[in-house]
Amino acid sequence: MKQEWKKHEKNLYIPKETPMLLEVPEFKFFTLEGRGNPNTDAFAEEIGVLYSLAYGIKMLPKKGIAPDGYFDYTVYPLEGIWSLSEEAILSGVFDKEQLVYKIMIRQPDFVSEDLAEKVRHEVANKKPNPLYAKVKFEAIEDGLSVQMLHIGSYDDEPRSFEKMKEFCRENHLIQWDLRHREIYISDARKTAAEKLKTTLRYFVKRG
Repeated sequence: MKQEWKKHEKNLYIPKETPMLLEVPEFKFFTLEGRGNPNTDAFAEEIGVLYSLAYGIKMLPKKGIAPDGYFDYTVYPLEGIWSLSEEAILSGVFDKEQLVYKIMIRQPDFVSEDLAEKVRHEVANKKPNPLYAKVKFEAIEDGLSVQMLHIGSYDDEPRSFEKMKEFCRENHLIQWDLRHREIYISDARKTAAEKLKTTLRYFVKRG
């Protein structure tokens, strides 16, 4: 049976439009760190590099390579952990040029560090780009989190963040990390801004 995250891991990726508390386990990701305005060609290029690696793993069986434990699956969505630079935090002024991010695409459990490195080498040789050298393969655990589905433009996310903050106050939860995670359910290139679906996640601890 094909593993489809939209069906089989819906609680992690497509929550309701109201905040919920959940425990998020450790997963493996291809990640890429950056800084600056995401509305640029450079950011789009970074996303492209991550998808090239993700599909490099996905298509291994078509190249006659069957990693141990391989199963058919749907490529996971793009995700990002976002914060602001220290300068922006101190100034109290929101500036997209001062955004600091780590974008990523989750990989199935069968992907080992050796396999990830092998695919990175093959893809980089086929499509040379210095960004491949900056990609990391790492395990990340969000742990106890508050999340909800945001429908609308990215610039309108503060509306949903306020609901999440209120949920935290009501449930004696503390956002211990000022960063937050975004999971992009919609393809921004093909979806109207008011219909974009994005899962927002805070990292919390009990107060």
